[in-house]
Amino acid sequence: MDEKTPTGLTAAGKNLWVDVSGKYQLRADELRVLEDAAREADLVALMERERVKAGFKLIVRGSQGQDVINPLISELRQHRATLASLLRQLKLPDENPEAAAAARSAEMRGVANARWSRRGA
Repeated sequence: MDEKTPTGLTAAGKNLWVDVSGKYQLRADELRVLEDAAREADLVALMERERVKAGFKLIVRGSQGQDVINPLISELRQHRATLASLLRQLKLPDENPEAAAAARSAEMRGVANARWSRRGA
């Protein structure tokens, strides 16, 4: 069921909204998370466009005149992590069953290793 696209979304957010809401039936709380994710997708896309338009430089001058890493790198990383976290909250099924099984196996192996390493401590 394709839910009504929230107002104010731009291309990246609209695409994410339509892709997910068109494929899955979400509860009201999940729709709220999806809307937040769509807005994050828009923000990341906007930052990427500005990065390209401004002629991105990896190193810029800091407030004291020193060379520092461009703060946009950190901002993009944080917003991408936020977007990934929001999408994980939706717990959508993996479209690649083999990859999902491998990820689940690795997760369970990590849990078992953590349990057994505590026993010996």
